[in-house]
Amino acid sequence: MRTRLRIMAFAVSLLFASQFQGQTTEPTFPKGELSTAKNHTGNIWLSELNVGDSTFDPSIAQAVYGPGAKLDWHIHPGGQVLLITEGTGYYQEKGKPIQIVHKGDVIKCPPGVEHWHAAAPNSSFAYIAVTPTQKGKTVWLKPVTDEEYSSVK
Repeated sequence: MRTRLRIMAFAVSLLFASQFQGQTTEPTFPKGELSTAKNHTGNIWLSELNVGDSTFDPSIAQAVYGPGAKLDWHIHPGGQVLLITEGTGYYQEKGKPIQIVHKGDVIKCPPGVEHWHAAAPNSSFAYIAVTPTQKGKTVWLKPVTDEEYSSVK
């Protein structure tokens, strides 16, 4: 009798599991607004989750990139942490090789380090960015060249 109950329980669990396969889940946060800023190439949507203030310093935002979208070179005076939530992307600090990053990776960009990040050519890419603001706002530099972007090894 116990064996039969176990087999039935297993079969029911398989039935429920098969019903959930292929279903997409809703994103945790809204995709945000399509950015019209001049500091990137391609489509990037931004959703400000927390504006830094004197009580809770870090700015926290979600960024969602279309395939191949990339930010210009830039510096965060207070540093930045990126929590990769979707897709495949690139991250590069000045003078270092490009890193390929995936969902679940955490990038820690030290204060004052020139860097850029982007979606891979055939993948969307998203992250939650935690950026301390008390040391100053992001400093935008030159665009990432096609040669820099395509130098992934």
